[in-house]
Amino acid sequence: MPERLAEMLLDLWTPLIILWITLPPCIYTAPMNQSQVVMSGSPLELSRLSEQRILNRSKRGWVWNQMFVLEEFSGPEPILVGRLHTDLDPGSKKIKYILSGDGAGTIFQINDITGDIHAIKRLDREEKAEYTLTAQAVDWETNKPLEPPSEFIIKVQDINDNAPEFLNGPYHATVPEMSILGTSVTNVTATDADDPVYGNSAKLVYSILEGQPYFSIEPETAIIKTALPNMDREAKEEYLVVIQAKDMGGHSGGLSGTTTLTVTLTDVNDNPPKFAQSLYHFSVPEDVVLGTAIGRVKANDQDIGENAQSSYDIIDGDGTALFEITSDAQAQDGIIRLRKPLDFETKKSYTLKVEAANVHIDPRFSGRGPFKDTATVKIVVEDADEPPVFSSPTYLLEVHENAALNSVIGQVTARDPDITSSPIRFSIDRHTDLERQFNINADDGKITLATPLDRELSVWHNITIIATEIRNHSQISRVPVAIKVLDVNDNAPEFASEYEAFLCENGKPGQSFLSGKHVIKLEMIELQEHTSNPLGRKEAEELKGNEAILLKRPLNIGPVPPETGNIYQELKRSQLGINQVLSEENGNLAGRVEEQVIQTVSAMDKDDPKNGHYFLYSLLPEMVNNPNFTIKKNEDNSLSILAKHNGFNRQKQEVYLLPIIISDSGNPPLSSTSTLTIRVCGCSSDGVVQSCNVEAYVLPIGLSMGALIAILACIILLLVIVVLFVTLRRHKNEPLIIKDDEDVRENIIRYDDEGGGEEDTEAFDIATLQNPDGINGFLPPLLSLIFMVMHRMS
Repeated sequence: MPERLAEMLLDLWTPLIILWITLPPCIYTAPMNQSQVVMSGSPLELSRLSEQRILNRSKRGWVWNQMFVLEEFSGPEPILVGRLHTDLDPGSKKIKYILSGDGAGTIFQINDITGDIHAIKRLDREEKAEYTLTAQAVDWETNKPLEPPSEFIIKVQDINDNAPEFLNGPYHATVPEMSILGTSVTNVTATDADDPVYGNSAKLVYSILEGQPYFSIEPETAIIKTALPNMDREAKEEYLVVIQAKDMGGHSGGLSGTTTLTVTLTDVNDNPPKFAQSLYHFSVPEDVVLGTAIGRVKANDQDIGENAQSSYDIIDGDGTALFEITSDAQAQDGIIRLRKPLDFETKKSYTLKVEAANVHIDPRFSGRGPFKDTATVKIVVEDADEPPVFSSPTYLLEVHENAALNSVIGQVTARDPDITSSPIRFSIDRHTDLERQFNINADDGKITLATPLDRELSVWHNITIIATEIRNHSQISRVPVAIKVLDVNDNAPEFASEYEAFLCENGKPGQSFLSGKHVIKLEMIELQEHTSNPLGRKEAEELKGNEAILLKRPLNIGPVPPETGNIYQELKRSQLGINQVLSEENGNLAGRVEEQVIQTVSAMDKDDPKNGHYFLYSLLPEMVNNPNFTIKKNEDNSLSILAKHNGFNRQKQEVYLLPIIISDSGNPPLSSTSTLTIRVCGCSSDGVVQSCNVEAYVLPIGLSMGALIAILACIILLLVIVVLFVTLRRHKNEPLIIKDDEDVRENIIRYDDEGGGEEDTEAFDIATLQNPDGINGFLPPLLSLIFMVMHRMS
């Protein structure tokens, strides 16, 4: 460093010395070019004199020049910076120079007699570039100012003493691999503390010391670019570049600084995936669970990140339906899984062709070829001990309910799919056959009937059959078996419910009572000439079911001669309009109901024939020609009971029993006899039932049951009142005084027992002793009882 400083000072002072030698007359005529200050005259006169270039000086005037001093100068003695002088100084040493301001006394020192200013310390322009000082001439003895103080500046002249520095280094930059020549990478910046205005001390030039031939740098802008095209990250990913910045414009003698730049090549998808091997071998047991991973294949990709992501697919082979492959995003490999069950006995090996393809493809490098690869996968199926396999996943068997015990209902079959083919033993899961209604042959799987069946109790029976390998009892299979019980005609038909019919005693023609609730009154049949309107009714509350009502009426087709007679038509119940009112004024009385429907009954059969039920109804042979009732089969499989006449009499017969034979259409047909009870009841004039009891015959005609009960109660009340009146009269005629001849003492009996206290008083009614007239105490309760009885009877 001292040698370099001396060299710099020599380079600086050499031209100055030459200039001083060659131009001595100008030192005082042009003091602005010197590094000293000369005081001669006022500033105003100085300006004028400078323009006229005449050396005439005004008295008491100061002439100031800017002073300079080199930085970093050091010598054996203080360096002379400049000199202060005034023309007031005759040389008699009566004037003293005073210096004040920046660095006065510490950095700069003045000779108070001669006015010479010296720098007593080494100066650094980078610390302080200039100093502002104040100079004044005073009287030596009195220290009185001879001139006003004036300021001047001492500037520190720069020398190249600072090398360039990279303040932000070391640097890091990235550039995509395979970039073209001249791709910009980054730029760096160095700083120089020297004065950028004075000389070339701060003029920098950049160059690369290390990192060629891969990168280059612009000398002035420091922009770093790629110097080679298509640099491959897979060949070399990171480069270290050493950069130099030199001042003095890069010339000799300039100072320099260096930094490092680490350039990393970023990845692009310029490499296809590649399988590590062209053929993979895997083995898998045939009983492996679906979805289990069988093996992994991997296609390596020299790229990284998403550029290395690959998707795997099975594109060919004889196991495309049984296997699938999925991609593992973390491990970047393909996982082969089982989709469908394997069977060693059917096929023992499979061959797959697997493809790996990049997910993200860069179109700039599509010309490098397809970004995918293929490999072959061979999968060998290993034999495993499998459970038995039934010939069907479910079984449906049918059996008639009258099947004989131990008869064969059906058969299940199963086999061992293994090559060894173990024998199979069958059994019934008794949890599904708690009543043990079925058995199975353990060897051949035939199912037999163990207990009788009844379809009417249970139509379906669901059991589970177990098949077990004899050589390995742990290998079992189950199959559901549904057994349907078929119907046979083993139940005779019967009435659907307990029916009971009612008839009105001495009813008017056309009057009947149905089921005790539903009343229909047919007063007359209306005939409307030249129309086909259905039969109307005058009054109806409700008709039950769809029974057919057999009515006969003459048809009036125009004028009919009386000798022609009546033409009858059978009318069904559906022809009776519910809202049609028969008006006696608007029609002619043409006929009356000859046969009345008193009850409609239906039958039921617990059996279930394929074609549905069809019943046949008939009367017992001895009842066919009875004069009171007949039957008629309806289209809806029901039966109507008809009365052949009116005017039934309870006194003559209260209840009629009508046995009816009901037969089904089964094979063989079954029949049963059900009896219909028909009661004769007393009805009101409107056909409403009053009573069905025999006692109703003795009642006066025209009185209701409530009125008769009220009359009877009044008669009983009158009788009770008469009896009570007679009894009261008798008791009043008898005296209550004791006869004289009776000794009261004879009725006294003595006992040694103690009395019971309150218990004795509560043992009898004390009110009887207080009221000797017993009839007076007895009468009110008796009357209350009588009135209560009468009230209930009413």
